[in-house]
Amino acid sequence: MSMQDHLPALSRQFVAHFGEMGSRWGINRTVGQIYALLFISQRALNADEIAETLEFSRSNVSMGLKELQSWRLVRMKHQQGDRREYFQAPADVWEIFRVLAEERRRREIEPTLSMLRMALLEKPGTEAERHAQQRMREMYELIDRLMTWFDDVQKLAPETAMQLMGMGSAVTRVLELKDRVTGKSPRARET
Repeated sequence: MSMQDHLPALSRQFVAHFGEMGSRWGINRTVGQIYALLFISQRALNADEIAETLEFSRSNVSMGLKELQSWRLVRMKHQQGDRREYFQAPADVWEIFRVLAEERRRREIEPTLSMLRMALLEKPGTEAERHAQQRMREMYELIDRLMTWFDDVQKLAPETAMQLMGMGSAVTRVLELKDRVTGKSPRARET
């Protein structure tokens, strides 16, 4: 039995797409497909069901599930009377986004901020080092400001965050109007 026999066309398309996108997101194809299957599944699935549906080896499914658990993107469940472990993705897409963003921050952004902090503590000896350190300071300040903004957004209720995202260019127009009234340039607001 193939994936074609197990999943409707729309579901197959979604699973295949997540597999292809996986490498662009820093995960392998198998992990992307496992996650996509769990995300769209109406119920928790065990590793054997995942392996059969996606036509993957049981060991590949086990490794993929471990990776997804390390990212906190799937949860393990037990079902009464069944010794097997079942897995499911969180139901709330906002929670998935938050977890994914937190994990990416912990794995990618925090090490970069730490390196930049250390570099900014160094005493530059040459003009080239001063220039490089200034560029690193600019990068640090931007990332730090983005992380502060992101922390503020994370504290919002999902409904409020969705409203804020929906405002889009309206926020920009309000800021531009404020700048015209105060006589500030948009660049001056950033400092």
